[in-house]
Amino acid sequence: LYSAYALYFYDTFRISLVATVVGIAAGFPIAYITARTRSALRRRLWIGFLILMMFLSVLVRVYSIQLTLGPTGLLRIVRSLTGVNTNTGFFAELMIVAGLMHYVIPIAALTLIGPIQNLNPRLTEAAETLGASRTVAHLTVTLPLSLQGILSAFLVCYTLCISAFVIPMILGKGQLFFVSNLIYSRFQETANYPSGSALAIIMLAVSLVFIYAVTRLARARWMTR
Repeated sequence: LYSAYALYFYDTFRISLVATVVGIAAGFPIAYITARTRSALRRRLWIGFLILMMFLSVLVRVYSIQLTLGPTGLLRIVRSLTGVNTNTGFFAELMIVAGLMHYVIPIAALTLIGPIQNLNPRLTEAAETLGASRTVAHLTVTLPLSLQGILSAFLVCYTLCISAFVIPMILGKGQLFFVSNLIYSRFQETANYPSGSALAIIMLAVSLVFIYAVTRLARARWMTR
């Protein structure tokens, strides 16, 4: 019984971590382009688009992904070409990650715009002047100086991912559920209120411990520099 509960927690934190990391990796270039855009109008349009994406209805996100990547969408072409079974847990994970990234990318980009704007662009230019390529200059200058903003984006996005409810419920295809879905099942379907309350408290405690540990490790690393 306890191993079954542990599996729910493992899937929740693991899939959320993948979605958060991939979403931040995709949101960082968007934030950089927005922050470094010289045209104020274009910058406002980028920010407005990100805000619009962030407040888009979760049902619209979920069902658009389901139609695009579902059996009648792109996966139908993949299945016909490769013969891969799309009704497996792996593809359910991919669907959930895609759904979570709809949340993560705009939030991560909006969180990172400010830290990137505070960076002096001449530092990257100096690295390029000394012989570094543009990619190496960004990896060795821009990225390390943006770590505090990346940490903030990670904590915000990861917290939203592990508390997701609708996305794993619909895109999980009944094969994968998050702890939030398990809590809902305990309260609404089986009326097992003690079990649901215990799971909610454990989820809250584990999340707080994880966030505290990540913050302490990051602070200790920066203090030693």
